[in-house]
Amino acid sequence: MKRVVIEGSQWGDEGKGKITDYFSGKADVVVRFQGGNNAGHTIVFDGKKFAVRLLPSGIFHKGVVCVLASGMVISPSGFFEEVDALKKAGIDVSRIKISDRASVLLDYHKLLDGANERALSGNKIGTTGRGIGPCYTDKASRIGLRMCDLLDAKTLRKCLERTLQFKNRELKSYGLEPVDFDTMYKECLKYGKKLKPYITDTSVFLQNEIKKGSKILFEGAQGAMLCLTHGTYPYVTCSSPMSVSVPLSCGIPPRSIDYVLGIAKAYTTRVGEGPFPTELFGAFADELRERGHEYGTVTKRPRRIGWLDINILNHCARISGVDGWALTLLDVLTGVDKINICVGYNYKGKTVTTIPATLEEYQAYKPIYITMDGWKKDISNVKSFEELPKNAQKYLKKIEKLTNVPIALFSVGPDREQTVILHDPFED
Repeated sequence: MKRVVIEGSQWGDEGKGKITDYFSGKADVVVRFQGGNNAGHTIVFDGKKFAVRLLPSGIFHKGVVCVLASGMVISPSGFFEEVDALKKAGIDVSRIKISDRASVLLDYHKLLDGANERALSGNKIGTTGRGIGPCYTDKASRIGLRMCDLLDAKTLRKCLERTLQFKNRELKSYGLEPVDFDTMYKECLKYGKKLKPYITDTSVFLQNEIKKGSKILFEGAQGAMLCLTHGTYPYVTCSSPMSVSVPLSCGIPPRSIDYVLGIAKAYTTRVGEGPFPTELFGAFADELRERGHEYGTVTKRPRRIGWLDINILNHCARISGVDGWALTLLDVLTGVDKINICVGYNYKGKTVTTIPATLEEYQAYKPIYITMDGWKKDISNVKSFEELPKNAQKYLKKIEKLTNVPIALFSVGPDREQTVILHDPFED
């Protein structure tokens, strides 16, 4: 397998950072294909912690080229904040390539994000306030700036004049100060000069790498249930983190994808608003949250906690064509006497196993559980499936059976070494 997609298969925060970091060392190129700096993961490198939000995890592996693809929305200030921190740590950032078609996220997008949330009042989406939604809105409305626009003064002036006609109207409607054209124009010119060494046609670059037979890893942000089209709309992100969006977001043919690795926690978490059928409350939920350090990398918000939901995994596998699971945080369930798995929902007296389109219907679904015996033995140092306690083995096998998708690897701790590979997507 030469081209592998890593996809979060729940509501994000599944531990993609660690898994991506693990496989980045085997890749020639690592590509971030959508989203912006509203999501992130923590990577430990040389004993130091780095919170990467825009840059692919491959930046910590020598010689790996890191691509920020056309489907992304990129904050120049956020980009240089990460780059400057990496430079100070002695990490080579010359390997970064930014798509000339990627959208530019600016400060007024953040202002509008906050204003939109306040206007929604009791119906808030629960965004991170990073301006992702307004930036994608501009892209869809065909008034947004792209990276290529920053490279030419005349083009930038024309595009920014057009954009601010609309943006200043919006800002004024919320009682916010309009953007001064001259100030923003000068700021964008500076960004263009600094970004120029990184900006290129990444579609052409990736096509050439595919022809060469390079190993390419594609990583998304958030999780499949936050997909704009197939997630729990409207409590979703503004792009698609699913593997099916990779070809469009990167400018490559669908046949280029060889393997989809779905990342799933051994339980389920969610940040922000929206339905969550298996959500737990009280002392037990608090205990799992602390054990799993379940707080947002970007927002630090406490994550909502729930049992594993097979219906969600099957929903994601069906749409994305998941070839194998990477099951993370299995160690967090150690010591739990009885472990529930949601295998269906009760809706008006009927059993349902699919995810409905409407929010109102999904919120009325009640989980149907099967219960399995837990394990007490510490598993944080196991190196093989056989070393797991029998009940932990049964738990993994049950997930495989219920999803009809094999487990490619499982994780028993935060360190890279605490990863047990059963099937390597790049090698098998």
